[in-house]
Amino acid sequence: MKTKVFFLAALLCAASAGRAFAAAPTAPKPEPRVSVIFVEPQKFTDVKYDSWSDNSPDLLDQIQKFMCETGESYVATGMHLAIKVTDITLAGKFEPWRGPQFDNVRIVRAIYPPSFKLEFRLTDGKGNVVKEGTREISDLAFEMRTAWPLNDYLRYEKDILRDWFRDEFGRLRKS
Repeated sequence: MKTKVFFLAALLCAASAGRAFAAAPTAPKPEPRVSVIFVEPQKFTDVKYDSWSDNSPDLLDQIQKFMCETGESYVATGMHLAIKVTDITLAGKFEPWRGPQFDNVRIVRAIYPPSFKLEFRLTDGKGNVVKEGTREISDLAFEMRTAWPLNDYLRYEKDILRDWFRDEFGRLRKS
């Protein structure tokens, strides 16, 4: 009987401790320094894993995460970079004339460079615009790059985005 009472008392203590812990106020999460929005991604030229499907939400999530993480290293605390991506074309193309066994094989050639169309606005802590613009980012010599890791489906796209962040915001880079 003592064991049952002890066990019941232990459960009640654990439950009330859990409620007390859950009710404890948490510090508000700081505003992200970079936000990336895709404008009508269903109309993007090519963000796919295969030739027959729609643009992939998974690939868009990976690109968004990469842009946010990369941008964080260039945007100082108290500033905000808002990026609106209006089109994406991944490196390479699907060549349907090769037959059904190649439906999910992206053929990467120099004539199929990756590209991004975007608008951006960098503001300071008071909302004043520090820098803004519209860019079409591409690299016709993307195959000459050593884009790592080799097993990353978006290696060429990430590489040109890294260059854009460095070229566009390198002078503003936080210390």
